[in-house]
Amino acid sequence: MAEKRYGVLIAGTGVAGLCCALSLPRETSVLLVSKAKADESDSFLAQGGICMLRGPEDFAGYFEDTMRAGHYENDEAAVRLMIESSPAMIESLVRYGVEFARDDAGRFRFTREGGHSRPRILFHGDVTGKAITSCLLERVRELPNAVIAEETELVDLLCTPGRGGECFGGVLRDNATGALSAVYADAVLLATGGVGGLFENSTNFRHLTGDGVAIALKNGVEVEHLDYVQIHPTTFYSEKGGRRFLISESVRGEGAVLLDKHGRRFCNELMPRDVVTGDIRAQMQKDGTRHVWLDMRPVGAATLREHFPTICAHCLEEGYDVFKDPIPVVPAQHYFMGGIKVDLDGRTSMWRLFAAGETACNGVHGKNRLASNSLLESLIWARRAAAAMAQLPAAGEGPAPDFAAYGDYAALKQDYAKKVRDEAEREAYCD
Repeated sequence: MAEKRYGVLIAGTGVAGLCCALSLPRETSVLLVSKAKADESDSFLAQGGICMLRGPEDFAGYFEDTMRAGHYENDEAAVRLMIESSPAMIESLVRYGVEFARDDAGRFRFTREGGHSRPRILFHGDVTGKAITSCLLERVRELPNAVIAEETELVDLLCTPGRGGECFGGVLRDNATGALSAVYADAVLLATGGVGGLFENSTNFRHLTGDGVAIALKNGVEVEHLDYVQIHPTTFYSEKGGRRFLISESVRGEGAVLLDKHGRRFCNELMPRDVVTGDIRAQMQKDGTRHVWLDMRPVGAATLREHFPTICAHCLEEGYDVFKDPIPVVPAQHYFMGGIKVDLDGRTSMWRLFAAGETACNGVHGKNRLASNSLLESLIWARRAAAAMAQLPAAGEGPAPDFAAYGDYAALKQDYAKKVRDEAEREAYCD
C-alpha cells in the first residue's frame, strides 16, 4: 500500500469502526483496516442482544441496573448519555436494515439477562451481534467514500507523542506480505477490540490482543482501568484449544439454571456476571471439578429452538442434546471494561486521536459490564466520535515514519503484549 492521505483512518471493523464510517460526512474519505478479515471481530460473536430504554418509566431501573453491575464506579454522565441515546440508535439500526425479533403485532420483543430488573434487550435469535455487524458492514461496503483493507494491521501512530501530542495518521502492516506503509489522516479512530488473545481461556478471537491500548501506551496516551477484565460465567467447557464458545446470558434470563455435580441448583443465575462467576468458581472448588452444569430444559423446547438455535446446534456437535441433558460450563475471559480513556465524544488525551468500542474506556461500564450494554455503547460513542471528527480542521504535515523500528514484528507484538499486562498489573495495586 503506497503512502496515502485520508480524512479519517479507522483501525477496526467491528460495530464501532463501521458505525463511525457510516456516520461521517460523505465528502470525508475513510480507510478502515482490519487485522484479520473484516467479519472477524468480536462484534460478530455477540449472542445476547442490545439494550434499549423501554420508555421514561424504565430510565431509573436501567440506570440503577447499569450502576449496580459496575459496582457504582461508572461515570454517571456517560451512563445517562448511553441510556438516553438508545432509542435513536435502535431506530438507526433498523433503517440500516437490522432485523430484531418482533411479536405478531410487529412490536419489538424483549428478553432479559443477568443484572437486569426487567426485559429490555432486543435480539435476533442468538446471533444478534452478527445480525447488526454484518448489516453495517454491507452498508459500509456501499459507501463511495470508504475503503476497507483486510489483513492490514495498525502497528503504530504517526504522532507527536504525549498527552498534549497530535496524531497525524498511522503505520500499517500488510499481514500477508509484511510490507509497511504510512497513512496520513485528519483524524484516527482506535477501535481494535479487546484483550482476549492475551488470555488462555477467552470467548474472543485470538488475534484481538489489545493492540490499540498498547499503541496508546507507547505514545503516552492516557489509559484507565486496564485491570478491569470481565469473566463470563458460562462458556462451554472443552479441553480443546482455541476460543471458548459462549453460552449467552439470555439463556439464563429465559430460565436456565446452574447445577452442581449432584444436579442441585446452587446460585441465583440472574445476578450480575461477576457474582455468578464467583458462585461457579466456589462451587467448582467445593466439588473438586473443572466445570459446573447448565440445565437449559426449563427454558422450554419451543423457546430453545426459536431463540437459541446456534447454541443448541453447537452443543449437539459437542455431543450434548440440550433438550435432554445439562451441558458443562466454565467461566472464561470475555470483556474488557478498561482501555484508552475517552470523553463523551470519544476524544483521547491526544488531539485528533479518538477511540471507541472495547478499546476505549468511557466510564459506562464501571468495574463490571451489564449484559448487552456493549454493542449499544460502542455504537453511540462511534457516532459521537464521527460528529467530533467532522468539526476538525485539516491536519498539517505529519512526521515521517521510521519503518526500521517495526522490522521485527514478533518482538514488537511481544513488547505490546507486555505493555498491556504490566500496566494492568500495576493498576491492580494502585487503585
